[in-house]
Amino acid sequence: MKLSNTAQRSADGLKIVHVELGGRIVGGPQQVIYLVDALAQRGCTNVVVAAAGGPLARRFSEAGYKVHDMHWKGDTDLTLLPRLMAIFRRERPDVVHLHAGPGAALGGIAARLSGVPCVLSRRVDSVPRGRLTRFSYSMLYDRVICISQAILDVLLKRGVPRERLLLIRSAVQAGDWLAPAPREEFLAEFGLPADAITIGVVAQLVERKGHRTLLEAAAGFGPRTKLIFFGEGGLRDALEVDAARFGVAGMVQFAGHRNDLRKWMGKLDLVVHPALMEGLGVSLLQAAAAGVPVVASAVGGIPEAVMDGRTGLLVPPRDPAALGAAIKELLDAPGRRAEMGQAARRRVLAEFDVSAMADRHVELYRELAARRRSR
Repeated sequence: MKLSNTAQRSADGLKIVHVELGGRIVGGPQQVIYLVDALAQRGCTNVVVAAAGGPLARRFSEAGYKVHDMHWKGDTDLTLLPRLMAIFRRERPDVVHLHAGPGAALGGIAARLSGVPCVLSRRVDSVPRGRLTRFSYSMLYDRVICISQAILDVLLKRGVPRERLLLIRSAVQAGDWLAPAPREEFLAEFGLPADAITIGVVAQLVERKGHRTLLEAAAGFGPRTKLIFFGEGGLRDALEVDAARFGVAGMVQFAGHRNDLRKWMGKLDLVVHPALMEGLGVSLLQAAAAGVPVVASAVGGIPEAVMDGRTGLLVPPRDPAALGAAIKELLDAPGRRAEMGQAARRRVLAEFDVSAMADRHVELYRELAARRRSR
């Protein structure tokens, strides 16, 4: 979509209600924060519907945005429908923006019944299933924003009309990742020896992120190599068992979810993302901004985030031998790692900029608002 000069200058006059019911500030919700803040800088009025008591609701409230706290019991909580309708009718926005999965179908129905255009951000590359899901993607949402070409292609194959799909890739505030803490502070924070070689995985501890593949591959790494798993999830206990089974428990540290990740990312020697499926991989963009090369699975939208051979290396999923070989190839070549890290930083600054991402959203909102007024 070509951006108009108006969209690039200002979103003045637009009012958007954003619905994001996620529980943690991870990849998707962080994108909502980037977007809402950038829209506000352009003069847009933003209202946020967020999980009651959650970190996203607190963050937006503290930043001065109007927030509707939403108590809900998951996608089967049909009381979400009338409560969202009441919010939409009270706020009278130009557009409702539904972010990611939770409550998306009910949010779309509520927007339709309230007479408000709505868009959905799709962040996963899994195939949508179920009659309601297929109907909603084809008929319910005015536009589906795909954060990678891979996601767009999946929806096309499921029969979603091309005119309803729009590619707007995720972005990062690259400046946030350019000034990591000193190495001595990094080593002290994670209790590492001075000669440690560090590999970071930034992902929820869930099956689709592929941590087990890395644990199996790590048996072939040297004793100086340390794995730091940033993230939380239900797979934590099982991964600890796997680490012991593969004989690498002493190499692995579970660091949990860190709000200060930007301090440490740039001090990692390598970021590894052995995902089994992935919409795009925001953590890979963060690594690039920090100047850290990546070894990742060639699945979903990851090849759009990592240029194989230039900003990192891509390998087949579920292949410990290939993953281990690629990791050792880069660990044995510090000069090549540095070159890849610099190339990754240049690319993320040029192609994954928050400002450009926000401008494309403004253009879409203006298009839908104008269409509504002309009816």
